[in-house]
Amino acid sequence: QVQLVESGGGVVQPGGSLTLSCVASRSIHVMAWYRQGPGNQRELVALINSGGGTTYADFAKGRFTISRDNAKNTMTLQMNNLKPEDTAVYFCYVAGVGTREWGQGTQVTVSP
Repeated sequence: QVQLVESGGGVVQPGGSLTLSCVASRSIHVMAWYRQGPGNQRELVALINSGGGTTYADFAKGRFTISRDNAKNTMTLQMNNLKPEDTAVYFCYVAGVGTREWGQGTQVTVSP
């Protein structure tokens, strides 16, 4: 089992930036951010593996950057040029051998 602690959500104006962080209680291969907006299904935002390989959703390319510090079991999502449609609850997700865990989520609201 892995415990996750998320931080960094909040309210920001369109065009603004936010940084989300997720700290895991131990090392794990895959770390990712998903989001779920009002009335929408949960969707992948970005994923990073322990080797640094990344995958981004199309909406995230060019605006969001995912990174991780393996020594600190920490993943960060830098979000720039935020848009109202980015408003959602953002969830940390981790997966490894025999383990999958979701964080509780952190609210991101983009509003004038």
